[in-house]
Amino acid sequence: QVQLVESGGGLVQAGGSLRLSCAASRTIFSINYMAWFRQTPGKQREVVATITSGGSTGYADSVKGRFIISRETAKNTVYLQMNNLTPEDTAVYYCNLNWQDRGRQNAWGQGTQVTVSS
Repeated sequence: QVQLVESGGGLVQAGGSLRLSCAASRTIFSINYMAWFRQTPGKQREVVATITSGGSTGYADSVKGRFIISRETAKNTVYLQMNNLTPEDTAVYYCNLNWQDRGRQNAWGQGTQVTVSS
């Protein structure tokens, strides 16, 4: 069992920045990828950014050039640096971990609220 603990959400004005963190409760040796998703009421959860075990990154078109996903392997932590935030970025952000352990495994964080005021 792996638990993911997120932090760093909050209220920020448009144009501001926030950094989200997600720490896994133990070391995972066969990570496929880590990702950040977000969800607003009435909408499906959508992927924001991904990072593979090899360090390759991917971003949703809506956040390209503004958000940066990174990881600190020694701390079992993934980050999401969010810059130039807009009210459209307001959502609950979820961390996701996908790894191999007798099959493909998946875990989610509890979510952290990000609110961007205009």
